[in-house]
Amino acid sequence: MAQELKQLKIIAYLKPHCGWSKGVRAIMDKYNLKFEDKDIINNQANYMEMVQKSQQPLSPCVEINGKMLPDISGEEVEHYLLQQGLIKKSESPTSHPTNKSCDTHVHMFKK
Repeated sequence: MAQELKQLKIIAYLKPHCGWSKGVRAIMDKYNLKFEDKDIINNQANYMEMVQKSQQPLSPCVEINGKMLPDISGEEVEHYLLQQGLIKKSESPTSHPTNKSCDTHVHMFKK
């Protein structure tokens, strides 16, 4: 059952295997939120779009109904959604830690 109170348009600029990115995905799963997952490692156009929209190069970045949340953890995404009244608090566990850093090897573009 979805926790959505309003229709949400969510675009997440994520790395495939990054701890921070997995944390954002875990929050989306926890609340059964539909979102567009844009891979910024294997698609440089997605990375450039993220930088242009967020005005900075760090990820993850999550855009929620047009509001860009730059360089954000899953924990911070959850806090924002709750603070804005966009979801109701869930005590369900997440599939991955929501505030865990990336390994350094996932920061490079694949050639």
